[in-house]
Amino acid sequence: MTPTPDQLSVERLVPASPEAVFDLLADPARHVDIDGGESVKGARSGGRRLGLGDRFGMDMHLGTTYSTLNTVVEFEENRRIAWQTTATGPLSKVLGGRIWRYVLEPVDGGTLVTETWDIRAEATPSKPFVRRMASMTRRNMERTLARIEELAGGTVADPQASDAT
Repeated sequence: MTPTPDQLSVERLVPASPEAVFDLLADPARHVDIDGGESVKGARSGGRRLGLGDRFGMDMHLGTTYSTLNTVVEFEENRRIAWQTTATGPLSKVLGGRIWRYVLEPVDGGTLVTETWDIRAEATPSKPFVRRMASMTRRNMERTLARIEELAGGTVADPQASDAT
């Protein structure tokens, strides 16, 4: 994927298996635990594993309380998951369309996790405002990846362990 001004990506080597990282991402109830921006307040449909086309709601707070409806638009088990976020209620006409994407690449020492904020499909009326949130979003994404590391870290299979018999 070629970056554009409407895409922002951060990456981090997480010392965990892709499966452990993906388990956090594919369960909406865990999003409150990994959200580095602390705007996610709760899942409306957690405790289940997401799949392509699934929809899930989130209770949010960023200056004001609101809710979102998210649709899984990309899905490859233990490798990639992305959801498109739209606001609900009256805000749905002017706010939403951004995609949150996570790509997991197994590497020596764990998983290279790339998170992308993609606003190419953001609603036109809000796009200029959303673009101004890029630096805050980058910081929050870096915090999200750090939280993922804290929660999933240490789950890399140790090849020496099988040799110790």
